[in-house]
Amino acid sequence: MNLHDILVGVMVVIGSSFILIAAIGLIRLQDVYLRMHAASKAGTLGSGVMLLALALYAFETDVITRAIAGVVFLVLTAPVSAHLLARASIMSGYKPCDETKIDTFSKSLNLDTQKD
Repeated sequence: MNLHDILVGVMVVIGSSFILIAAIGLIRLQDVYLRMHAASKAGTLGSGVMLLALALYAFETDVITRAIAGVVFLVLTAPVSAHLLARASIMSGYKPCDETKIDTFSKSLNLDTQKD
């Protein structure tokens, strides 16, 4: 076993740990906004580290290129999709849980003053 294999193994463990944290967050958190935050942050980080571990393990130009493209794609699309889901949830009237102290998004859309 050499340093290359140990580094790949550590990256796989770190990536899978973040994915596990995201999965636990999806189960344990109270509302769609908190769940979306866990999935978009920890899930993206975990998937990105796993893709980089794959690139390091394969150590071939085509695999490295695809893995880096996958990481870039995840980093660019996860925040956008999380924002769009949050906006759609707010616009459809889904309120944040009671533990949410400040709801600036609803206030900026003036949803508190609208009538049903």
